[in-house]
Amino acid sequence: MTPVVVLTSGDPSGIGPELAAKAWAMGERFVWLGDPRHLPAGTDWVEVAEGAAPADGPLPVLRHDFAAPARPGAPDPANAAGTIAVIERAVALVRSGKAGALCTAPIHKKALKDGAGFAFPGHTEFLAHLAGVSRVVMMLACPDLRVVPATIHIALARVPQVLTPELLETTIRITHAGLITDFGLASPRIAVAGLNPHAGEGGTMGREELDWITPLVSRLAAEGMAITGPMSADTMFHAAARKGYDAAVCMYHDQALIPIKTIDFAGGVNVTLGLPFVRTSPDHGTAYDIAGRGIADPSSLVAALRMARDMAARR
Repeated sequence: MTPVVVLTSGDPSGIGPELAAKAWAMGERFVWLGDPRHLPAGTDWVEVAEGAAPADGPLPVLRHDFAAPARPGAPDPANAAGTIAVIERAVALVRSGKAGALCTAPIHKKALKDGAGFAFPGHTEFLAHLAGVSRVVMMLACPDLRVVPATIHIALARVPQVLTPELLETTIRITHAGLITDFGLASPRIAVAGLNPHAGEGGTMGREELDWITPLVSRLAAEGMAITGPMSADTMFHAAARKGYDAAVCMYHDQALIPIKTIDFAGGVNVTLGLPFVRTSPDHGTAYDIAGRGIADPSSLVAALRMARDMAARR
């Protein structure tokens, strides 16, 4: 049986509702959770009950009424609480078995904070809270590359303080487990990037690689993990280098995201590893500037829906 993917509405003033309608018209099958008033005008939809499987025909909608209509490009603080509640309800659905996987449309953190006092840096941290887990990993994936940043949404100046041996080891272990469970790789190969230029170049450009990154990688390799590094980040993302690993663990946000967004800007998928359920998301934001204009590209959402379905089928 094909796992049911539930797609959250995301910020109703962003491109999420428009992309949902486009993905459905392209043949993707999922259940949309949100307020049908927020779908593009003329969208053919039908209300369904929790646990229903999608079928050909109108877009199946798990109705969740918001406080107000949505105006594209202009977030309404009145709808912030509804956006948060949809995420909470979607998590309850996958945890209860009424859905097989969760795909989340983009939210705008500031809009949620201003409208409902949202206390989390983003989707990933909120989902970890709802799942009751202390540590999760953000992976960005496309057909040609998978990357994981060990530190995520923090200032670059804070990276050397936040990046600890414990954090990096936990990130690597969660990544390794996720590659086995969610991507079906029996013996995944992981490449670890260095923190400093040229991976420190023997200590002349920083000592983190010598002092603790290399010993950590060596210890994990001695356990039997197929892991290499630390590698110089400026030479590990070209096509020939990428053939040598299944995922790259990077030290900070841009080190991981610049290469994957350069390789596949439209088709990248955000995957949360370490949750007790499958969660994917398109690798873009709410795009208020183009919302409601009918020009948003659904490629990343389509890839996220397909990846969620494939990952759920492996569990």
